[in-house]
Amino acid sequence: MKQKKRNTQHISHHRNIPVINADFREGLSPEEVRVRQQNGLRNITPASNTKTERQIIKEKVFTFFNLIFIVLAAALLLVGSFKNLAFLAVAIANTVIGIFQEIRAKRAVDKLTLVAAGTLKAIRSGERISVRTDQLVRDDIVEFAAGDQICADAIVRDGQLQVNESLLTGEADAILKNVGDTLKSGSFVISGRCRAQLTHVGADSYAAKLAEEARRDVRSTKSEMMLSLTKLITVVGIALIPMGIMLFIRQMGTLSLRDSVEATVAALIGMIPEGLYLLTSVAIAVSCLKLTKSRVLVQDMNCIETLAHVDVLCVDKTGTITEPEMEVTDIYPLESSRFTYEDIENILAAFYYGEEPDNETARAMAAQFGRESNWHAVKRIAFSSATKYSGADFGEKGRYVIGAPEFVMGARYEQIRETAEPWSARGCRVLLLASYETEFDVKLESELVTPIALIYLTNLIRPDAPKTFHYFAEQGVSIRVISGDNPLTVSEVATRAGIENADRYVDSTTLVSDRDYAEAVRKYTVFGRVTPEQKRKLIHAFQAQGHTVAMTGDGVNDVLALKDADCGIAMASGSQAASQVSQIVLLNSQFSAMPSIVAEGRRVINNIQRAASLFLVKNIFSFALTLILLFIDMPYPLQAIQLSLISTLTIGVPSFFLALEPNYARVEGKFMRNVIRRAIPGGLTNVLLVLAAGVFTKLFHLPETDFNAMSVWIVSTVGFVTLYYVCKPFTRLRIAVFVTMLAAMLLALLIPPFAAFFEIMSISKKSILLFILLMLACPTVIRFFQLIFDNQVARHETKKRQKK
Repeated sequence: MKQKKRNTQHISHHRNIPVINADFREGLSPEEVRVRQQNGLRNITPASNTKTERQIIKEKVFTFFNLIFIVLAAALLLVGSFKNLAFLAVAIANTVIGIFQEIRAKRAVDKLTLVAAGTLKAIRSGERISVRTDQLVRDDIVEFAAGDQICADAIVRDGQLQVNESLLTGEADAILKNVGDTLKSGSFVISGRCRAQLTHVGADSYAAKLAEEARRDVRSTKSEMMLSLTKLITVVGIALIPMGIMLFIRQMGTLSLRDSVEATVAALIGMIPEGLYLLTSVAIAVSCLKLTKSRVLVQDMNCIETLAHVDVLCVDKTGTITEPEMEVTDIYPLESSRFTYEDIENILAAFYYGEEPDNETARAMAAQFGRESNWHAVKRIAFSSATKYSGADFGEKGRYVIGAPEFVMGARYEQIRETAEPWSARGCRVLLLASYETEFDVKLESELVTPIALIYLTNLIRPDAPKTFHYFAEQGVSIRVISGDNPLTVSEVATRAGIENADRYVDSTTLVSDRDYAEAVRKYTVFGRVTPEQKRKLIHAFQAQGHTVAMTGDGVNDVLALKDADCGIAMASGSQAASQVSQIVLLNSQFSAMPSIVAEGRRVINNIQRAASLFLVKNIFSFALTLILLFIDMPYPLQAIQLSLISTLTIGVPSFFLALEPNYARVEGKFMRNVIRRAIPGGLTNVLLVLAAGVFTKLFHLPETDFNAMSVWIVSTVGFVTLYYVCKPFTRLRIAVFVTMLAAMLLALLIPPFAAFFEIMSISKKSILLFILLMLACPTVIRFFQLIFDNQVARHETKKRQKK
């Protein structure tokens, strides 16, 4: 029955704007759209995954450690120790650089987010137009089809859909939606097509309310690396104040007020990992910025770390190995069929004429057969990745289904296997056209199916696919192909694309129990006839065996797996739902971008680990020495300005250059364990040798200025020995950095004007022998501690392997 164009019945009010029950064929007028936009009834702009610029500035400026720096600076000002305020310059520079880089990265990511913003077809003034989701308003008539994410709450006005609400409820079952049923924002369309009227938009929508509840109970979503750093900084922050107070009281017993303040400030500055957290966040931000220039949208910065650990990459066949576009190669009428070529083409014309295709297969079929037809379908069954067929009931003309032969024929597939599988073995996608004897039900009954013809489709292998897969093989990343196609077809295509062990394939319809999945992921490379739920189970099976899994996908059938993978990577040309749940979106939809993305993740995390070990040498030394000095009668031997010099030349500047270095080895092990293992030998060497210098200074009644000078030399030497190990293997850049920093340090230590500025006194003749011995001991002691820790690690790894 034809509806009236407007029904202004006051179902409910929102800011005095009545709900309009618009005709689904006409939609809203421009004036009605304008009124709703002006009154706040526009669908909210998708929340940015990045912080606001104000938040970035606030987080970088108002930190706990910056507050400590201000208090320490005030203490130094009170006692007139102006030179030792040099550490403030480093702190300010760190903060400014951090703010600049993060804001720069944020702006680049936000620009790409806008480019990637979803669009839908809306009906306005009888016209079907593309509208960005944040420009839709309440009461808009919107068209939803397979792959679309429901962007606002709505009610179905025409058509039929199957939707998945797993992102909202966790339940993966398909839910049928007919005229009058409600659609919840955040769910996505599996199959079908409808026109729906938006009822709740923006903050009033179901998904927005869920998100608001989630924000009230925020759980950390930081990566393992950032969580480790946060824990470290929390421990240091808790210990800092009481240790500082106790050290000051202890130093006051033997030193003047000025000397006590200087010693305490130096100890506390040495304990603060001021640049480490900044280095990490900036390095990741810069990495995201670099990726945006390659048209790669990073929606979750934590995934940069995940990429560095990836050892299994799951890919689909269509759109990844092959071009997404398909073409019909041939029709093969089956011998048992009474249908001629003309009959078959008439059925296919009626099947696809006037229908908007939901996937590449349907598009290829429509392009080949979708000519005008006077047949009218009284009922249609939309294609679903779970059932793998679609159907149409043409009344007196008959009922027909098209889909994967194994699923359409069920237990009777053996009747046509010999005809279908040779084509699958050539890499073709094979469809079966069959008639159906009775009205369609939820499930096809195979005994009511009569096979008519096989249709063969092909798509070309992407030119860059073999080279891309070769790269991953060299990098130790295992490629697994997970596809809804026949496993024979997928295996043949994967073999031609150069994927290792592509001949190891399995039909996923044979996988039932968790044990089956666990066994399959160990044995097979190619998984065919996989349903969306099975894709998710395969991802879980890989993860259960200790793998870090990345998944690429573009279709609605990939959404569940993309969501549960350690890193989901979507093609922008695919479904909205796939892009929404993924951490990374390839805006150019080019799989060949994957090597550079994985390499970037590895480069950043490897270099952060390398640089972090430099930072922690100083922190471990200062923390351990301060703790010991609370119980022995010895002054803290370094001043703040001296620590600033050592930190700049052995940590700050080198870490900046090291962070830019190529370093593409796969990251293994836990971040903090790897960093501490590299840093502890240097930190303990500093503590041991500085304590030795202090003990011998007291024992032999040497000048206190010699103790200070020897401590500066010891900590500097250990810093450069650690830097030497971190720089191995040396490159031209690393040699240049190492030599330049060493030369600068020697200038500061040996040239009188510089040494006087940093308050480094010459070592007296009485202490020269002790000084030489301690200098010679530095590399030996570091190597000794390294061997101890390496042996401990080797034993731990051996025990782990034995347990397995």
